[in-house]
Amino acid sequence: MADRVTVIGWDGSPLTAAARAALGAATLVAGAAHHLALPEVPPTAERIRLGSLALAARRIAAHRGTAVVLADGDPGFFGVVRTLRSPEFGLEVEVVPAVSSVAAAFARAGMPWDDAHVVVAHPRTLRRAVNVCRAHTKVAVLTSPGAGPAELGLLLDGIHRTFVICEELGTAREQVTVVTSDKAADHTWRNPNVVIVIGGPVGAQEGGGWIAGRDPGTGPRGWTLPPEAYDGELGEGETELLRAAQLARLGPRVGDLVWDIGCGSGAFATEAARAGAAVIAVDRDSGACARTDAAARRCAVQLQIVHGTAPHVLENLPEPDVVRVGGGGAAVVSAVADRRPQRIVAHAATRDAAELIGRDLTEHGYDVECALLQSVELDTRAWTEKERSVAFLLSGVLPSRAS
Repeated sequence: MADRVTVIGWDGSPLTAAARAALGAATLVAGAAHHLALPEVPPTAERIRLGSLALAARRIAAHRGTAVVLADGDPGFFGVVRTLRSPEFGLEVEVVPAVSSVAAAFARAGMPWDDAHVVVAHPRTLRRAVNVCRAHTKVAVLTSPGAGPAELGLLLDGIHRTFVICEELGTAREQVTVVTSDKAADHTWRNPNVVIVIGGPVGAQEGGGWIAGRDPGTGPRGWTLPPEAYDGELGEGETELLRAAQLARLGPRVGDLVWDIGCGSGAFATEAARAGAAVIAVDRDSGACARTDAAARRCAVQLQIVHGTAPHVLENLPEPDVVRVGGGGAAVVSAVADRRPQRIVAHAATRDAAELIGRDLTEHGYDVECALLQSVELDTRAWTEKERSVAFLLSGVLPSRAS
């Protein structure tokens, strides 16, 4: 095992005395090509070009001597420190930090970033990173080859965002470019780069806020809001308790894309967005689309609203993680199940309709549950019944994608 491992962050600034001392004593140095070309790297030290972090960590663990790992930005922020400290390698590391590339990008843009979400985009996580950009007003994306500004722009088709693209921060080739998301694919961008994605109203929090990212305490409490929050225009399939049960079954979260088909007043779509998920709300009625847009604005959440009739309008939508079918019956449920989301919820007014939907979900390979929900609202002044609602709640979970 290496006698000592020092991880040095590099942001283009001159190395600190501590960093120079660690490098001067190193018998092994690992880093990218531009790190290994630094004049402070001892000519006699073994050099490892970083590609696979796990492979490099194994070589460092087997090295007898003093090892140094050079990394861009702060190596403890989505960096190499996590891999090196993995129990399988048994390495104890000392870290010499630097300004993270995210902090540097926001500094170049002259913007605060305590209210920003920060995501990492690899080809395998790109879709989830895009969903965060759909749902939130300020996002920093740490990109990678194959998951860069062009790919972000292409997957945000139909969503207007502003990109601040910071290429090769801290080097002589550093460049900051501001483009709209639809233009990002028209250019070849140099790696490494960071993309700041801005969209929708970005207001300064009074006093600067108290938590990084989106404040979870913004807005009224509760998974669901009362009818007054939606001007009292709720359909019969949008009761507060039914919406709460649907949200509980779907569990929308940051990084998810939710389809709300037959969005009605926009109540469910708005509440899924309040949970941090990206939401596409679909309805064939232009009035429902307008009400949904108004509800989202009142609650300060971002939705994509699609006016059209399901199932045909669903064909060109991006792949969902979870889906609420608020209208259209078994035909729409079947079309949704063909897209293989993790979870689907629907409701029915009669047992026959519920059985039809349940059979269809089962035939598509979903594990199906059905519950009869009955709620009675009481006037607590006289404890008399005011309103009664009954609905069959169906939920389907795809076993291969259950988590």
